[in-house]
Amino acid sequence: MPPSFDEMHDADGHVRPHYRGFDDWLQATPDEQVAHKRREAEISFHRVGITFSVYGEESGNERLIPFDIVPRVLPAHEWRMLEAGLRQRVHALNLFLGDIYGDQRILRDGRIPTELVLDNSEYRKEMQGLKVACNTYSHVSGIDLVRAGDGEYYVLEDNLRVASGVSYMLENRRMMARLTPELFARQQIAPVERYPDALFEVLRQCAPANVDNPVVAVLTPGAANSAYFEHAFLAQQMGVELVEGADLFVQGDMVYAQTTRGAQRVHVIYRRINDDYLDPTVFRPESMLGVPGLFGAYRAGNVTLANAPGTGVGDDKSVYPYVPEMIRYYLSEEPILHNVPTWQLRNKDDLKYTLEHLPELVVKEVHGAGGYGMLVGPASTKAEIEEFRARILADPGNYIAQPTLSLSTCPTYVESGLAPRHIDLRPYILSGRRIHVVPGGLTRVALREGSLVVNSSQGGGTKDTWVMEA
Repeated sequence: MPPSFDEMHDADGHVRPHYRGFDDWLQATPDEQVAHKRREAEISFHRVGITFSVYGEESGNERLIPFDIVPRVLPAHEWRMLEAGLRQRVHALNLFLGDIYGDQRILRDGRIPTELVLDNSEYRKEMQGLKVACNTYSHVSGIDLVRAGDGEYYVLEDNLRVASGVSYMLENRRMMARLTPELFARQQIAPVERYPDALFEVLRQCAPANVDNPVVAVLTPGAANSAYFEHAFLAQQMGVELVEGADLFVQGDMVYAQTTRGAQRVHVIYRRINDDYLDPTVFRPESMLGVPGLFGAYRAGNVTLANAPGTGVGDDKSVYPYVPEMIRYYLSEEPILHNVPTWQLRNKDDLKYTLEHLPELVVKEVHGAGGYGMLVGPASTKAEIEEFRARILADPGNYIAQPTLSLSTCPTYVESGLAPRHIDLRPYILSGRRIHVVPGGLTRVALREGSLVVNSSQGGGTKDTWVMEA
């Protein structure tokens, strides 16, 4: 692989201009004081309960996501480009979702293979012909960005169903502002603290018509869910009810919540439950997490579900290669942000190339998430590669392949001290009547030396992300 792009230092080892403020502070702060601040952060995160659980672990213990005190810093001009590219991409994806559940022009015009959409397990035929509020399907999107060795950004994947992690973005900022208030006083760093207010406003904007004061609720699968902390955190920050399926009922195609004051109408549900479990009368009948009749109320236009059911088609990895074409088709623009080159293994030539170059490539399941169901060729043993080869041959259409990008690095505290570790970035985009991009997002860091997998479930950590306003 080519050398990684160093976020903090240029090719000559000099500190990049947008990092000088932090570097000056780091050089002036004794090591023991930095170590004390790092311990303080860990204790605080434990106390607040910022943890997650990993499915499949017998212990069932919740883990603390490691937080690193060295921020990821973006200069203003760079962020302006990223923000424009993110707006463009999410706008096109929402238009695509509206089209495939409407007239299906893009399919009729042959710009995307019909079978990739209509035969996709994430396509919900129940959504066909349904008009959604604000013409928005993905109200909350998380677009994963990486920077390769040439310094150029690429979109690694789109998250349109449930873009998790925003609570860590907010808590990371709170922690850094507490640990290094002098840095925020000396520099103009774009705020992220307004996110809960912006989310609340977007949800209210997309309430059913003719509702003056819409009631919003956050629907969670419950405390056993790995992201329950985030569900409770966002409900608390927005000042709305956190509900489970058993707290809601449908009567006359209206959704109500059971409260201590009696039944209360709910107009907007920010749901953190997968499509399959939303309504047992429409989707999985065995679901105990959803609300019987919820989809009927949704179809009747009496409640807004954010994000809309069926958004998963838009972030499926088999559809990902066509997002640049969506931008050209719907917006008549060239993509600002580029995709990672991708081989689709349902195509015979792409499959042949991938099988011949498995040790060099990253291979992913089209429905995979969280760093699972993937092969990182350069980091895998011969036995792991051969085992994955057999899985590919058994179902080629279930996989895509990409070159192994040398993700950019940022100095990170590890046991031996400061060392470069690979990072990515997940900015959050809110879509309602307008599109709002949160300045920065969640930077995830692969803490194991040489690892390219940043997911928290795979041992990754997080950093605060600073967008410099000047």
